[in-house]
Amino acid sequence: MGTPFTHARQRENLRRSSPHLTNMLDHVFLTVSDIKRAIAFYEAALAPLGITQRFDYDGRNGPPGHPDLKGFGANGRFYLWLREGVADSRAAHIGFVASSREKVEAAYAAAIAAGATDNGQPAARPYYDPRYYAANVLDPDGYSLEFVYKSWQHPE
Repeated sequence: MGTPFTHARQRENLRRSSPHLTNMLDHVFLTVSDIKRAIAFYEAALAPLGITQRFDYDGRNGPPGHPDLKGFGANGRFYLWLREGVADSRAAHIGFVASSREKVEAAYAAAIAAGATDNGQPAARPYYDPRYYAANVLDPDGYSLEFVYKSWQHPE
């Protein structure tokens, strides 16, 4: 049996095997209990990360039963979609990319000011990697959100 992979070796193997891979997910739907409150929260919390574009999708334009959606994104790409319904905070943990430690701290502060609950102040997370810097909050519905800066993913 071989030696266990280290985090650094795993990352290097992933980089070599898929150098063209920059995004894995296209979008996420999150069910929220109060759509107006959620829109206000996410507009404030995501703005420091440059996620400032919004799009409202009318469910009547989709197949039968498609929900109305409130989209959030940047650079013409919408990847977080809110829909109103019964929220289950155990159903999701969402990590948002930050381009610096300062952006992590700004997003955390904005989220707290907008009504989030602290779930881990901005700091290094050495149990993942010494260069992993993050902050964690719970949104108004209790969903776990993380604002994360991984220095190795951002060229100098």
